[in-house]
Amino acid sequence: MSIDLSQFFEVFFEESFEGLDAMEAELLNLVPGEEDLETINTIFRAAHSIKGGSGTFGFSSVADFTHVLETLLDQIREGSRDLTAEHVNLLLKSVDCLRALLRALQAEQQPDLTEADELRVKFEEILGMRAASKAPEQAPETVRESSFNTYQIDFKPHHHLFKTGNEPLYMISELAELGELETQAFQDDVPDITNLAPEDCFLSWRFFLTTDKEQSCIEEIFEWVEDDADITITLCGGLFGDEEDVAVETVAEEAAPAQEAEPAAVKAATDPKKPAPVKAATANAESTSIRVGIDKVDSLINMVGELVITQAMLSQLGEQEITEATIASLQEGLAQLAHNTRDLQENVMRIRMLPISFVFSRFPRLVRDISQKLDKQVELKLLGEQTELDKTVMEKISDPMVHLVRNSLDHGLETVDKRVAAGKNPVGTVTLNAFHQGGNIVIEIMDDGQGLNTTKIREKAIKNGLISETDDLSDNEINELIFLPGFSTADQVSDLSGRGVGMDVVRRNIEALSGSVEVASAPGVGSTFTIRLPLTLAILDGQLVRIAEHTYIIPLISIIESLQIDISKVSRVGKDLDVLRLRDEYIPILRLYNIFNHKGAIETLDKTLLVVVESDNQKVGLLVDDLLSQQQVVIKSLEANYQKVDGVSGATILGDGRVSLIVDISGLIKLSGLRKPGSQELIIESKANLEAS
Repeated sequence: MSIDLSQFFEVFFEESFEGLDAMEAELLNLVPGEEDLETINTIFRAAHSIKGGSGTFGFSSVADFTHVLETLLDQIREGSRDLTAEHVNLLLKSVDCLRALLRALQAEQQPDLTEADELRVKFEEILGMRAASKAPEQAPETVRESSFNTYQIDFKPHHHLFKTGNEPLYMISELAELGELETQAFQDDVPDITNLAPEDCFLSWRFFLTTDKEQSCIEEIFEWVEDDADITITLCGGLFGDEEDVAVETVAEEAAPAQEAEPAAVKAATDPKKPAPVKAATANAESTSIRVGIDKVDSLINMVGELVITQAMLSQLGEQEITEATIASLQEGLAQLAHNTRDLQENVMRIRMLPISFVFSRFPRLVRDISQKLDKQVELKLLGEQTELDKTVMEKISDPMVHLVRNSLDHGLETVDKRVAAGKNPVGTVTLNAFHQGGNIVIEIMDDGQGLNTTKIREKAIKNGLISETDDLSDNEINELIFLPGFSTADQVSDLSGRGVGMDVVRRNIEALSGSVEVASAPGVGSTFTIRLPLTLAILDGQLVRIAEHTYIIPLISIIESLQIDISKVSRVGKDLDVLRLRDEYIPILRLYNIFNHKGAIETLDKTLLVVVESDNQKVGLLVDDLLSQQQVVIKSLEANYQKVDGVSGATILGDGRVSLIVDISGLIKLSGLRKPGSQELIIESKANLEAS
């Protein structure tokens, strides 16, 4: 019976990506001439595991490429070759290449082997120089004839082999990749049925392998089981030796499951005549599974147990006659049920929480590569790596953070000469910091570079017509202009930044996560970009408000205050915009009943309430009839279940079964017709006009 190995593909890909991350992290720690043997072994083991798994599942493009990479690593760890900076750079490029190959296979696409072939040539040149130095006078014909040898390999696993997590089938598949393999299985050690332990291994094998590989390649395959098996490798002779006395059977039958499980995309990758199915390149960009600590699972199980006990108590009360005593017990049971539900909710949400180190781990490589390209010396500091946030938020915040770090390296930090001339440490510093603040997570990207050029930003904004020369803006307001679409102060366009597309996308992507981003900068001191995000996108703390007969939810994170309107401090600007003067600020008042087209709402300002909210560093007041309760709500996507609605970020179901819409503050401001600061908006003009009057 064949086994469908495709059920293990996703696990293989996830473990391979983790292995590549480990390789990259250890390679970044390598210093030529000072390398640690354990670090080299960690890198080698990761590469070896990827090669073995890819060979087992039929991903030959990955297995073949990893093999030549593994050979170089093996020579370095054995001490027969010194590690150089060229090797480190080449190995890092190989990690990127392997990651691209695996992503293509995961998406069931045909891998592009162009880069893999180029890197393979470089590896073979390095390895070939070593081989040539050993036998410079040997004739090509002699090399070819003597390089094919036949090895007899006797492999007798100890009975406990399976318990160590090892599988002989995988080793047989790896041997088959080295050359022509013939095998013979022995069942002499198999006991009778009464003494047969299904978790023990009783088979042993004898292999005959004809290959041009060195014996060390064979030893590598069995190195994981050296202490769990009896292994003997004997050189029998050349390719054209006498082999007719050898009684063997082919390995095809043993390896059949791996061959039968080969997916269509993998077959297509090895068959140029058969195109692979095409899918979106980003189809598997986000991981579809999550690893959870056993402590979180145990806590969840305990909570479910408490919930079952409470449910049993309530069921028993429901069968009794209703008296004052049972009503009191029922109320107590319902309170306990509410408590258990909250605890269960918190524990379920904890399962989705992962440390932000999963995002931070990609930046050491990024900083290293860009600093080399820009010829800058940079130190990366990572703080708060164990701060947890929702897995979905984490996956979507990664790209905006990459852009901000790139900007810090490209525009923020000065070159070594400029830093020395300014009396600074020649090594610039980029710091990533994460911490919890209330119900949010705050991420800071800080650098000690030259800071934003406020004068240049203002000049560019005037030139682009974003502001006028008469606009009186603070330095912070001017710095915020970098988040406007198409805004850039770069004198030259580079592949790192300066194309005028990026910072507005950063803000838009963060806003899509119900977050915000702001910048603080000081000339010659540096810049700090602060990102504020909700811990999760699944549950929201909200304020319920009433408008006419409708109930809406305003996210608590956006609310600054709620107040009764003092009509004497309200001024009319233009035809239909009212502005409230609140502590020397001018707050535009948005009438939600007009925006959402509701009839029957209270229209008199002094008889309504104003909820002051903030988005994109811009405050507005939302006119509502009444404030109701505050509660946590489960967010349901309108776009997935209905369609996108401007000014609304989602919906939820209230306790009475009604559907209530969740207000999107940023979308509401745009829907109302108000423009953002620095873009000739009414608020700045009205403020100047009111102060003048």
